[in-house]
Amino acid sequence: MAFDPISDILRLASVESVVSGGFTAGGDWAIRFPAPDKLKFFAAVRGDLWLRLADSGETVRIESGDVLLLVAPEAFVMASDVSIAPVEAHVLFSGRTTPIVAAGRGDDVLMIGGHVRVDRAYAAMLAEALPPLVHVRGSAPEAQAMRWIVDRMVDESAGDLPGAGLASTQLAQLLFLHLLRAHLASGAPIRAGWLGLAADPRLAPALRLMHERPDQPWRLEQLARAAAMSRTVFASRFRAAAGVAPLTYLAQWRMRLAVHALRRGGVPVATLARELGYASESAFSHAFKRIVGVSPGRYVAAPDGAAEPFPVDLAS
Repeated sequence: MAFDPISDILRLASVESVVSGGFTAGGDWAIRFPAPDKLKFFAAVRGDLWLRLADSGETVRIESGDVLLLVAPEAFVMASDVSIAPVEAHVLFSGRTTPIVAAGRGDDVLMIGGHVRVDRAYAAMLAEALPPLVHVRGSAPEAQAMRWIVDRMVDESAGDLPGAGLASTQLAQLLFLHLLRAHLASGAPIRAGWLGLAADPRLAPALRLMHERPDQPWRLEQLARAAAMSRTVFASRFRAAAGVAPLTYLAQWRMRLAVHALRRGGVPVATLARELGYASESAFSHAFKRIVGVSPGRYVAAPDGAAEPFPVDLAS
């Protein structure tokens, strides 16, 4: 299988997409949703509507077949007309007994949606790689595959099928991946960071070395040679894509692997240090504290949520 750094990051981040439900609507209607604390995705199964973000005031027209990923933590309104006084979403969805609820009169519109769960250590990294709103039009080439996924999601939510919960989660995961692909294929500027780095095929050979053999003492000239570039050109291109120098990225990648291993437990710090290429446990602990912000021991001992990992992100 081809080297896939995006999958590497998403696995470490424990990314999981979950379908939360949807609504039908018709006539004059408007729904106000609170600012999400997770990435939110939406798919317009049928009908057209408006979306307005509360803080920025950005207003976009959503048409049948469109799929969106809301990254900005902003409240928003979905409506037939954004001038209509909205119903609060919690009023509409409270006490529901089915995944799909009704708003307004009729069912000209059918929207389904969900959210993306991300390990707390990676949430900022994922959000900072993306624009506030990713909008894939139903007419875009990338939308065809997403339309099939959305149709299957509707099927799973409509009937009492065996394994529907698992099927919906897997389909939502696939939809999120297609949203990332569509964003990369759109030609829109990609922010410096892990996504920009992963999307650069010229840097892939060097990135492969760092991801597959993080224990090796890679030097800049070795990585540049793998990418068939001079040291100067390689370092410049890497920094432009990733936002950091190559060896800084390598150190931070090692620490992301370390955090993942420490959270799972069962790996002595000395073993982890050796597996990540450090000459001693003390050298590893010093690097860990410098990048993560606390020592490995304090990180493991801290109550869940007490240690703020990675105050310095890959794109800083």
